[in-house]
Amino acid sequence: MGITGLLWDIDDTLFDYSTAERLGVLQHLSDEGLLGEFDSPEQALGLWQEDMERAYARFLAGELSFLDHRRERVRLFLARVGRTLPGTRAADAWFGRYIRCYEDHWRIFPDVLPVLDALRGRYAHGLLSNSSAPHQHRKLKKLGLRRRFDSLVCSDEIGVAKPAAEAFLAGCAALRLPPGQVAYIGDKLTTDALGALGAGLFPVWIDRPATDPAVAPPGVHRIHTLADLPGLLEVMDFGAMPPIR
Repeated sequence: MGITGLLWDIDDTLFDYSTAERLGVLQHLSDEGLLGEFDSPEQALGLWQEDMERAYARFLAGELSFLDHRRERVRLFLARVGRTLPGTRAADAWFGRYIRCYEDHWRIFPDVLPVLDALRGRYAHGLLSNSSAPHQHRKLKKLGLRRRFDSLVCSDEIGVAKPAAEAFLAGCAALRLPPGQVAYIGDKLTTDALGALGAGLFPVWIDRPATDPAVAPPGVHRIHTLADLPGLLEVMDFGAMPPIR
């Protein structure tokens, strides 16, 4: 039957997460009087991202709730400048001030709406995210995207995260389609593209910066803008299942 459904990643695929995070962090640290504690804004941002990755890995592993992972990020980061906060309410308030700066910079990529309009009615559209469902629902609603998708599956709801095959299969199940009829579009080679390939979907790797030196493995389709997606979907050999790894 060919491809009848598209399953989408959200952050850095539809939503420009990296830019919003960078601008939001630097604004927040400036407001808090902390930016001068670091050798450069780039160092501060790098350490913030390092602490985020550590805490987020624990969230994905089920060791921390989404709220607790935020508190852990605050604890780790402030410890770098010798500061602590008196309890979870203070940590929540501190992180909340960051979130306000971060949300001021929420934007979707300029190629998103044109491609969604071009593909409307031709495919079922779903979302698969390694994040919190309430968080992503709120983000998508604010960005005006939620109604454009038939389903949303998040790791905190299903208890498993990409690149595990079970995560992709849950996304397909929400679309009521077998993996062999679904293309997955995401920005990370391993987490998104190779994970989708291993689960039997057709992976499309959206490498926007076009700077990743990695070579797209066999079975992975690489594009640098979503404007290329409709044409790619037309020429892909949908009759053959991608190899299972």
